[in-house]
Amino acid sequence: MKCGIDEAGRGPLAGPLVVAGVVIKKEIKGLNDSKKLTEKKREELFDVIIKNCDFHIVFKSAKEIDEKGISSCLKSSILEIMENIEANSYLMDGNTSFGIKTLQHKIKADATEEEVSAASILAKVSRDRFMCEIASKYPNYNFEKHKGYGTQEHVDTIKKFGRCELHRKSFKLKALGEESLGVQKTLF
Repeated sequence: MKCGIDEAGRGPLAGPLVVAGVVIKKEIKGLNDSKKLTEKKREELFDVIIKNCDFHIVFKSAKEIDEKGISSCLKSSILEIMENIEANSYLMDGNTSFGIKTLQHKIKADATEEEVSAASILAKVSRDRFMCEIASKYPNYNFEKHKGYGTQEHVDTIKKFGRCELHRKSFKLKALGEESLGVQKTLF
């Protein structure tokens, strides 16, 4: 019994990091990397996955990401999933195990391993739903449209309105004349 793990929201300028873990209990048709599926198909599969799998979803806020760093947030999310889902093995999409000895990793696992595909869908849909739900609280930013990613429209709204509490302040933007401070991420 394998637990697949994947994340959504590693690189956006705003919103949470969402990490999901999934053990499939009953066959699910149509699984794939969430980025290769339409929004409608992801939404349909989300409900099927919830009904036919053991799963655990972890949210890490922009504030936590700023305080602890993205890698630390990923590692603690993975460990929380491992504590909450019993499995014989744990497989994460990507090229690192974050120093967790019992975690396997595989590049493109979200497209080749059904458990990781399912985790990819849970993480992406959960994050997108959150960004759409919270968008009305921050109408200037159109979060429902770009989900916090670094689109030109999003950068322009940050230039106009500044950052809100959903923004990752440690993610510096060259477009705003900000400079990276070591471990922080510089975009554009």
